[in-house]
Amino acid sequence: MEKKTENRINITEVVEKYHPMVFRIAVGFVHIREDAEDITQEVFIKIYQNQDKFRGESEISTWLYRITVNTSLNFIAQKKRRSFLQFGDELLKNLFGKADERKNPQQELEEAEEKAEIRKVIDSLPEKQRIAFVLTRYDELPQKEVAEIMQISQRAVEQLLLRAKANLNKKLSSAIRNRK
Repeated sequence: MEKKTENRINITEVVEKYHPMVFRIAVGFVHIREDAEDITQEVFIKIYQNQDKFRGESEISTWLYRITVNTSLNFIAQKKRRSFLQFGDELLKNLFGKADERKNPQQELEEAEEKAEIRKVIDSLPEKQRIAFVLTRYDELPQKEVAEIMQISQRAVEQLLLRAKANLNKKLSSAIRNRK
């Protein structure tokens, strides 16, 4: 754990160690690099201003995840954005197996439409399901850590994931049927 002096966190050490993680989470939420940089900066300002509130009951990374997720969600709400996370090829790999290298413009267009449809379906999930899904599938966090971040039980995370998967299956199946 990072060094604390008189209940203070070594901010320089925290920024150096966790900047890439915070930025990656923020980019996932807002899609735009400049906005993610603003969120990342805001997260570390909040950490500095509220470092005395970190009680050390969990890992600092868990605290950072929670602050980053909340800051990102607040940013989205303030900007009234609907998009949530751009999974791209990684999501296609996770949901449909390995994405093949497509060079044909028609195939590229179809792939872009698939990605947009997947993002739209994920965006339509209820907020807690969406957060649990993204943190476990995109950020590959263990359910226990997601539970700490969301401040709910691990069983509640499992239930959110089950509901998210059911909703995704239902909505993606419907979208596929409508495309045919």
